[in-house]
Amino acid sequence: MLARLRDALPLLDQLARYSPGSLKSDLSAGITVGVMLIPQGMAYALIAGLPPIYGLYASLIPLLGYAIFGTSRQLAVGPVAIVSLLVAASVAPMADGDPNRYIMLTLMLTIMVGVFQLAMGLLRFGFLVNFLSHPVLSGFTSAAALVIGFSQLKHLLGVDIERSNYIHEILWAAAQQWEAVHMPTVALGIAGIVILLLLKRSSKAIPGALVVARI
Repeated sequence: MLARLRDALPLLDQLARYSPGSLKSDLSAGITVGVMLIPQGMAYALIAGLPPIYGLYASLIPLLGYAIFGTSRQLAVGPVAIVSLLVAASVAPMADGDPNRYIMLTLMLTIMVGVFQLAMGLLRFGFLVNFLSHPVLSGFTSAAALVIGFSQLKHLLGVDIERSNYIHEILWAAAQQWEAVHMPTVALGIAGIVILLLLKRSSKAIPGALVVARI
């Protein structure tokens, strides 16, 4: 009975074999991830067009669930930028600018995706990924990275720019509001970027994102 329970809940087996010597490393890793996960989850929620609180829900609840039922120690669980962008692109045209409808459609989308993923996992449909060529995946991730990066331009400039999945529209909207640019916000954003680049080149042991988040 105990063996079956351990198979169903891998966390019990890991706790039974847990070494006190790992506590210090786990605490350090937990604090680092916790400090970074809060602003990161809020940012992903904003990319998806949702209130920041939903980013915290999506960051914490999946981690707790995977800690109990998951088996991999390396798998990253939680929201990611590309998924947030896909949610915004899928839901925004159907929401008609209604925030409540937007949230409702997003929750419905996440439930549908979860059901499909569970069904495909049980049916062993993972082989379908082999039919996606590397150039397609590379082009998709590169384009998504550009759209996500330029979508944050409004936060860097301190102006309100309407959401768009087209880079030229974002740049044109920003150019039309150049007189309203908030220079202290621009200076703070550029300083953060410079610190990230300098720390990345000088010492990889120093978590640049954590340093910038603390500033």
